[in-house]
This record gives sequence, structure tokens and C-alpha cells, in this order.
Amino acid sequence: MHTAETEPGPGRRDRRKRRTRAALTEAALRLVAERGLAQVTVEEISEAAGVSPRTFFNYFACKDDALVGDHAGDAARLVARLAAVPPEVPVLAALRAALADVVDEVRTERELWCLRMEVVTRNPVLLPRLVAGNVETERAIAEVVAARVGVDPDHGYLALVTAVAGAAVRTAMTRWAAHPDGPDLADLVDEAFAALAAGLPQPEPS
Repeated sequence: MHTAETEPGPGRRDRRKRRTRAALTEAALRLVAERGLAQVTVEEISEAAGVSPRTFFNYFACKDDALVGDHAGDAARLVARLAAVPPEVPVLAALRAALADVVDEVRTERELWCLRMEVVTRNPVLLPRLVAGNVETERAIAEVVAARVGVDPDHGYLALVTAVAGAAVRTAMTRWAAHPDGPDLADLVDEAFAALAAGLPQPEPS
């Protein structure tokens, strides 16, 4: 009979699932980066990750999904973090706070994140899937923001604030990836959000 200490529990099961998903994603990215998209099979990805093809399909519908990331899971976690930010915090500041864990994850997985960008750049066929995932994430965030500020779901502010917040993060990540010895990612994201909050003032000539 298992004791409370040895019982897996939801938390442990979730961590195990995240590790398996991460292993499959890393294997897919590394193999495709080495060989090209058409030369890599689900069976090879599964073998490299140490699982069966059946397990692969428990996590991803196809090879391309493993390459672009878990948008649904990322969106769900981001929405939960945003909903937990106190309502008196302004929207842009709330979005920045909700993104803190995402920024930390990217920082700790810099090589993998840059590898994904390289794979997508080399294989433009993946772009529509990546864009669709970003659109779904922004839609989910907009719903939370609508409830937060008390406006109708079709209010123009919602699409605008989620789009500019996403652009701020992507711009910071691109700058960070291009300059390994440059500023920290969190600092670049803070800088971008501060500029948005200030109305995006024109910089002084350097």
C-alpha cells in the first residue's frame, strides 16, 4: 500500500507530463535542425526522446505541433496568471506581471528557444501554425482583459492591447537572441512595456 509520500499525485503527474512533452519537443527541434523537416519522422523523434510513437501522439497530433510548441497549454497558464493579478493593477503592468514566468522559462531555455526560431525560419511551412497559436493566445488573453476592465468582448482596446503586448515581448526576445552578451531578457521586456505605458515616445537621437 502506498503512503502519502509515495503517491504520485496530480502535481507529480503533471511534472512528468511536462518533462515528456519537453523531451519530445527538444528531440524534434534538434533532429529537424540537423536533417530538415521532411527527413525526420515521428518514430525517430519518439526514439530520441525515449518514448513510443503512441506516447508521442498522446501529446501532439503531428510532427509540426511538436516543433512550434504547446500554445494551448501556454495560453492556459498565462490566462491563469493574468487572472491572479490584483484588479487594481493597470492592464499593461498586469500583462507584464503575468508574463514573468514565461520570460524566466525562455531565459533558462535560451538554446532551445533560439533553435525553434531557426527551425521555423528554415521551414516557413511552420509559420501559419505558429501564427495561429499566437492568435489563439491573444484571443484568450483579450477575454480576461475584457472582464478585467469591464468592456464588451468586441471592444477595439482588447485586440490592440494584446497585440502590442505580444509585439513588445517578441521584439525584446528578438533583440535578446541577437545579442548573447547584451542586456538580460527581463530588462528588455521591462524596457518595451515601459515604452508602451509611456505612450511610445520618440527616442532622442543617439
